[in-house]
Amino acid sequence: MKAYLVLENGRIFEGFSLGAVGEVIGEIVFTTGMTGYLETLTDKSYYGQIIAQTFPLIGNYGVIPEDFESQTISARGYIVKHWCHEPSNFRSKGTLHAFLKENNIVGLYGIDTRELTKILREQGTMNGMITSDLQRADLEKIKAYSVTNAVESVSTKEMSVLNPDGKYSIALLDFGYKENIVRELVKRNCKVTILPHNTPAGKIKELSPDGIMLSNGPGDPADNPEIIKNLREMVNYNIPIFGICLGHQLLALAFRFKTEKMKFGHRGANQPAKDMITGRTYITSQNHGYAVKTDSIDKTIARLWFLNINDNTCEGIKYLEKPVSSVQFHPEGCGGPQDTGYLFDIFIEEIDRYAT
Repeated sequence: MKAYLVLENGRIFEGFSLGAVGEVIGEIVFTTGMTGYLETLTDKSYYGQIIAQTFPLIGNYGVIPEDFESQTISARGYIVKHWCHEPSNFRSKGTLHAFLKENNIVGLYGIDTRELTKILREQGTMNGMITSDLQRADLEKIKAYSVTNAVESVSTKEMSVLNPDGKYSIALLDFGYKENIVRELVKRNCKVTILPHNTPAGKIKELSPDGIMLSNGPGDPADNPEIIKNLREMVNYNIPIFGICLGHQLLALAFRFKTEKMKFGHRGANQPAKDMITGRTYITSQNHGYAVKTDSIDKTIARLWFLNINDNTCEGIKYLEKPVSSVQFHPEGCGGPQDTGYLFDIFIEEIDRYAT
């Protein structure tokens, strides 16, 4: 069946339907990962967005539930150049098309994703609609779309505990966490208590955690004033805190630094981040459309920890006089490189220091 992508600037791409048949409006973003499409699709940070894969052939290893970052797809739509009809992997449970259809995700294939990516790079991220009926494409409606209530929509509603006999007690504030963050913590003998995004700081303090983890998540960090207020109280508890992605941005706002929307963001597994303390550069996995403004960091209370070599944006912050730090990239790395997984070890070492 023919299907179309209609951009808010009026540009139309003609292709074919993939997954569920229907229409959907979302913010179109591109990701450059050659693999890891299952982790991408199940990453809650894509809430409200239509994902375009720049790599031309997607789906060749099928659908592997063990690789999921959550049990749902939070993205609104999915775009690929080609999809593999006959995947080959001994763990595969089906095709990409069937997976999208089962989850009621509207997709599109057969368009020039390189041209789409060039448009987004040159003109910036924009909204679009996937539809099988061009008569229903309303440019004003497409332009008016915005991602709202993002964190609230993807966060857990109830507290849960994983690995209850772990040595270290970690409170994980769920803004849309990826499963591999939990896997990395459990691997390091942590008991992980997953908490709703709006859990009061006082309630977290009552749990007496050894450390607090602030997860990744979707949307504009500035849209979460209650979480930011909560964090302002939390950072004074003298409990080690480590933030990832959205958690990194929210911590910065709690310290009254500023964030800004990027032209087209960083999404993929090949972003270079330089450790400004050691001088070493790592290739990192990233997925974000907002960044902390480097020039807003108050050098009397924090220092720039990591810097993106491509565009000099902030990739990490270490706070002075407090056991608080954060990174914009994903040290848990799935999908993508896990070279910065040692940051979880640093977090545990910080916990050990403050426990003695």
